[in-house]
Amino acid sequence: MSADTLTPAAAHDDHGDAAPHGTLRGYLIGFVLSVVLTAIPFALVMTGRLDATTTAIVVLGMALVQIVVHMVFFLHMTTRAEGGWSFLALMFTLVVVVVTLSGSIWVMYHMNANMMPMSAATMSQQ
Repeated sequence: MSADTLTPAAAHDDHGDAAPHGTLRGYLIGFVLSVVLTAIPFALVMTGRLDATTTAIVVLGMALVQIVVHMVFFLHMTTRAEGGWSFLALMFTLVVVVVTLSGSIWVMYHMNANMMPMSAATMSQQ
């Protein structure tokens, strides 16, 4: 197919979606947000300024925000893209992530609470 036979509608993706796929400005904003959302939890963990529970909550919160940043700025999932189906996929992803993270925290908490502590005599025998 030659370049002169392409119509403006055919130049878009197969779904007929005319939404732009991204700009340099959008990618730079996403990159800067990703770096900041990675640096803050890294600094909190490395400096130990907050207690472990607060640090864990902040890290999980930043992870959720970073997932949204990646989906919006790099995967271009908005309410306008593909007639809203991308946004529905984003909502489903967020629900799955929240269930996974909260379930993991719940399991780790109960494993820690229900583990038998090792006595000094048991540790010396090993």
